[in-house]
Amino acid sequence: MNKTRVWVPVMTMIALSMASANAVAKASEAEVAKLGKELTCVGAEAGPNADGSIPAFSGKWLGKPPHVDYELHSGKHPVDVYPDDKPLFAITAANVDQYADKLSEGQKAMFKRFPDTFRIQVYESRRDFRYPDVICEVAKKNALEAELIDGGLGFSGWKGAIGFPIPTEPMEVLANMNMPYRAYTEEVVRDVADVSSNGSITWGRQVNKNLNVVTSPDQIGKPMEGLMAYSLTGALLPERDRGSFTASQEPVNFARAKRLAWQYDPGTRRVRQLPTYGFDSPMAGSSGKMTIDQDRLMNGDPSRYEWKLHGKKELYIPANTYRLHGKDVKYADLLQKGHANPDLIRYELRRVWVLEGTLKDGYRHAFGKRVMYIDEDNWQASVGDYYDTRGQLWQHAFIGHYYAFDLNAWQAGTSFYHDLNSGAYIGFNLIQERDKAFILNKGDLTPDMYTPAALRALGQ
Repeated sequence: MNKTRVWVPVMTMIALSMASANAVAKASEAEVAKLGKELTCVGAEAGPNADGSIPAFSGKWLGKPPHVDYELHSGKHPVDVYPDDKPLFAITAANVDQYADKLSEGQKAMFKRFPDTFRIQVYESRRDFRYPDVICEVAKKNALEAELIDGGLGFSGWKGAIGFPIPTEPMEVLANMNMPYRAYTEEVVRDVADVSSNGSITWGRQVNKNLNVVTSPDQIGKPMEGLMAYSLTGALLPERDRGSFTASQEPVNFARAKRLAWQYDPGTRRVRQLPTYGFDSPMAGSSGKMTIDQDRLMNGDPSRYEWKLHGKKELYIPANTYRLHGKDVKYADLLQKGHANPDLIRYELRRVWVLEGTLKDGYRHAFGKRVMYIDEDNWQASVGDYYDTRGQLWQHAFIGHYYAFDLNAWQAGTSFYHDLNSGAYIGFNLIQERDKAFILNKGDLTPDMYTPAALRALGQ
């Protein structure tokens, strides 16, 4: 198991300034030499686990496999790369104790909350996709040169790939999770289902357009500075919110800049800057049951939490979730009472990093603690457990990731956020019944689409 390196705070302003510029030593050349050999180019263990239930990394495919028919950048729904795979076994409330060491606390709580219906269908683990060579080159350069700065709220490195393929600090893992290689343009009309404890559904719908600066082709390999991303979200449902738009800008370093956001109100036809946007503010369309910083399980300014790294472990997580995102999936079949239909969600045994955030004294947030499980192969958070400020487990969430041929990397797709107390849940990023799924890397988004003036134009 990887050990967390402890950073001891310094008390003087001079020493603090030095720590800001040079918080953690870089990986050694001997460690970096393992990338692409014992480790994949982004730092995952290339070999299998002890019993072979996690296979060796093959990386045999870059982009669309030869047997798959798919039109790039079209918004076509994902096509299952492994259509003939069948579940190896199912974890149920009857046998959950046999697998408890490979389940999160939130997953185990789901079996207790829904003993008759909740299942985890486990499939053969597959590690067949790789990143483009240029991303591997930037990741290796970052491994040699990148450093945390400003108390871990930023890092000096190079855009395009994760900053720390061989991490030892919690903030290095958090930086990797926040800035993996992913789509530089993403457009979608998504549905949001608020599923009550009795199974009834209240619907939201949004248009969402994201421009991820740090993975834009013309920015890859350039210094990590300035803005990280732009986002635009407009409400289509419910009707009372229809026509409202929010634009935001995300910095790469939260110690040196803050997330800025503006909102257009169709009632007043005015644009106003939001004083705060993020943290535990309610996510639009979720009936207040999901926070803005729960998108991708954690996003935005991490400074309200103390972070701990608990190394790696083996965990059953959603992976290669092509079937979940299929065009033939109907909401009536997917969105069942209590939780999504287990037959549509593929789980695999994977190695994950375990990252825990505990709310600092004197800071406010709905979640007193959050624990995230981050897939070593793609550095994206797949499973999250959330605790209230009394320390009681409150929510369990997970994201269905899949390798998207449009970008030669992993896409965060449909996600589910479960309230373990009420039995209600949110289905987020639902695209199954939309005409198009995620339109990725089409390259038609520009920074001038995310300004107050652009919001005013949308409202005309």
